[in-house]
Amino acid sequence: MDSSNIELSGSTVESIRVEGGTVTVRFSPAHIVKTLSGSMERTRWRQLGELVFTDAVVEETPADLPVVCEGGDVGQSVYTYRDMIPLPFEGRGRVYCDLRFRGTEQHLKVVGEAGQLNMEDRPYYIEHIRPT
Repeated sequence: MDSSNIELSGSTVESIRVEGGTVTVRFSPAHIVKTLSGSMERTRWRQLGELVFTDAVVEETPADLPVVCEGGDVGQSVYTYRDMIPLPFEGRGRVYCDLRFRGTEQHLKVVGEAGQLNMEDRPYYIEHIRPT
């Protein structure tokens, strides 16, 4: 089965908007890894996108933006995605993120009742990732 996910390590968080109970985390760009069924090789792409949490609160945020992710957790209900976000991503119930960033001990921590990843435009090819 073909799959795509955002690789958090190396993706850039450009902005964090809080409007009422909606928190929007903008990736500019997000790094996407695509895997084709039956292939040992994967490909890396970049694309703009927003992770939107509704009925949400920000528990911690980095002081300076933009920042480059080092990794972290994104979760929905009983599922926790470590260092990645599956594409597509949409969830209800407890939805959260705890992202780590290069060069700082600060995290981005958001908890909400629903979440959705909205990708913009189209992905742009970066490279092939060959097995070592």
